[in-house]
Amino acid sequence: MANENQPRRMRSNEGLRKLVRETTLSLDQFIMPYFLVEGNNIKDEIQSMPGQFRFSLDSFLFELEELENLKIEHILLFGIPAHKDNQASGAYDPNGVIQKAIPEIKNRFPKLTVITDVCLCEYMSHGHCGVVKNEKILNEPTLFLLAKTALSHAEAGADIVAPSDMMDGRVRAIRHNLNEHGFSDLPILSYAAKYASAFYGPFREAAGSAPEFGDRKSYQMDPANIEEALREIKLDLEEGADLIMIKPALSYLDVIRAVKTTFHIPVAAYNVSGEYAMVKAAAALGYLDERKVVTEILTAISRAGANVILSYHAKDVATWAQEAGTPFRALFEKP
Repeated sequence: MANENQPRRMRSNEGLRKLVRETTLSLDQFIMPYFLVEGNNIKDEIQSMPGQFRFSLDSFLFELEELENLKIEHILLFGIPAHKDNQASGAYDPNGVIQKAIPEIKNRFPKLTVITDVCLCEYMSHGHCGVVKNEKILNEPTLFLLAKTALSHAEAGADIVAPSDMMDGRVRAIRHNLNEHGFSDLPILSYAAKYASAFYGPFREAAGSAPEFGDRKSYQMDPANIEEALREIKLDLEEGADLIMIKPALSYLDVIRAVKTTFHIPVAAYNVSGEYAMVKAAAALGYLDERKVVTEILTAISRAGANVILSYHAKDVATWAQEAGTPFRALFEKP
């Protein structure tokens, strides 16, 4: 006798699979990260992140023309200054790399959502995310500089500011400073659960932000903890965060799911540089089918509960979708 319950019936062809598919992906939910540097005519490929570049602003505007044609509408900017110091002065300089870039980008691409990373590590001579004294990262003096940096981004025209430092109270400090200066409507995307991860290695090469001493374990989260992440997120929401982020994504799918089911809020997840680099390296050696693996990874992040995905794969994904001439979800069956 045939089994009356046969799940395979609804998997027998693509039409049926689409009909009951629980997770779909859209380009609308992707944010493409970029690195901006001072200077002109610069498009410098990052060795550990094939296909990713450090751009000067003039070169970056050409990149954004490509991105516009690919229908990606959200970007995250990291600034890399020409000179660094122990007060991260380039982070909040009104003539800094990010502050100069935002109005140019918004003028040329008014529909583009410009999100700015608010952190100090790229601007600090010692590479840490905060003010240092006797090799200790000081929380309160760092909050002042973070709030100052976020305000400078707001004044330049950023659509969202995204603090990624993991200092205690940074969301409250930034929200208060924004409100005080007339930016109460500006959203804050908080890296609320940012883990002390080995997957950030390629990013640190790209941004020149490896710490000169020690590590970031005293302020970024212990990878072993999940309840702590829920406490961090609760605090950030209470302080005024509008959207929260889990970082990294792929190794922390359980955290994404726990956050989604606990708080029922929009959740972002960062598919970070090391996760990107692993796929690129394996694909270059012929060990993996890049398109299929990337699609599976991004689907897993979305399935776990992420509404928003920051990924260095975003431009590739958009290119594949355009080549296929179909919505992105059709790439599930790309030969």
